[in-house]
Amino acid sequence: MRQSRQYKSPYAAMLWSCVLPGFGQFYNKDYMVGAVLIGLEFLVNLNSNLNLSLIESFIGDMHSAHHIIDYRWALFYPSLYGYAIWQAFNAAIANNNKMIGKDAEQRTYLSGFFLGMVLGMDFGLFWHDSTFITHHTVIKLLDFPVFNGLAFGILIGILGHIMENKVYRRQKEHLLPGKK
Repeated sequence: MRQSRQYKSPYAAMLWSCVLPGFGQFYNKDYMVGAVLIGLEFLVNLNSNLNLSLIESFIGDMHSAHHIIDYRWALFYPSLYGYAIWQAFNAAIANNNKMIGKDAEQRTYLSGFFLGMVLGMDFGLFWHDSTFITHHTVIKLLDFPVFNGLAFGILIGILGHIMENKVYRRQKEHLLPGKK
């Protein structure tokens, strides 16, 4: 007898969503959410000129990278990107739990990391043109809007993950009887 559900790797779903928001959802066979995320990705990406700014950043043309990007639209991208990755990862875990007959958990995974990543990427896009960055040649790479967003996103994402783990451990200690 063939199973109706197949195992889905949470890390594969996460990586597919890193490639393009919505691909992880297609991997998880969640086609409606995937189509909506891909549509939103194209809408935000085209209106923000994010890819053009990214190309200029790789070329090293800081002036063009700053002037090409439309920050009013670009600030939506981290939320869309972070949500797509987080949702694909957690949907794959939920699928696997259902596949083995395990009750649905009330917990989501890597929420602190992705929330921190979104906040850090937004902060990095917003704060890219700081005088502190432009006066220190060691960190001049962070003057590019996309690289600055990624650097702050990863840094604050790691801090968010550490904070989430501490909160989860503290909640677990309070639930276990006889521990003090």
